[in-house]
Amino acid sequence: MNIRTFDQEKELNTTGAELIASLLQSKPKAVLGLATGSSPVGIYNELIDMYNRGLVSFASASSFNLDEYVGLPVNHPESYRSFMNEKLFNHVDIKLENTHVPDGNAPDLDAECAHYEQLLNDHGPVDLQLLGIGHNGHIGFNEPGVSLTGSTHVVDLKEETLKANARFFPSIDDVPKQAMTMGVASILKAKQIVLIARGEDKAEIIRTALTGPITTECPASLLQCHPNVTVLLDRGAGRFM
Repeated sequence: MNIRTFDQEKELNTTGAELIASLLQSKPKAVLGLATGSSPVGIYNELIDMYNRGLVSFASASSFNLDEYVGLPVNHPESYRSFMNEKLFNHVDIKLENTHVPDGNAPDLDAECAHYEQLLNDHGPVDLQLLGIGHNGHIGFNEPGVSLTGSTHVVDLKEETLKANARFFPSIDDVPKQAMTMGVASILKAKQIVLIARGEDKAEIIRTALTGPITTECPASLLQCHPNVTVLLDRGAGRFM
């Protein structure tokens, strides 16, 4: 793993954006694996700025998002489709038909999971996958457990995940209890993975994930098995590294 710790948020965001921009410059038809949450927002802002300055184009690229809530209307401000449109897609030249987010309102969720996995296989492998990490070590919405599902699937969200995401909703009772997520095997198929973590509250799980035993009880620890992982940490998250 290439682990980098930054004193300034701007440096972290610029480094992450440059990794994506460099890929798009060398491979305009790149397949991007994208993430939501607070971790990648600064990187998306830098990419928008680079696009506005004529330094990068998404016109020929495609994207696949890690996950989506189940049962949340697609136009809800906290749906991940709304998030991606607001934070990135509406501000660059990517074609919306080339952006893929799981359909959490599909009438048959299992069929939608199989369809999304097939899309990944047809268009992939993903060239660069952005990841955040949960306080319990989840990547995507792959929660800790005695076993993990490899392909795209529906997951029941753990209480600690619901609590962590409650800040985006009026109350914890409004947070959807289920989500659709790429499986760990789907994630690990990416050619390159960029893991982002910010804040001292992530320091302990970062140490566990990157230096501890490889175990399904910390899904992010499976990244140790991947040959090309870049980890971008702020000073707080990298405190033990």
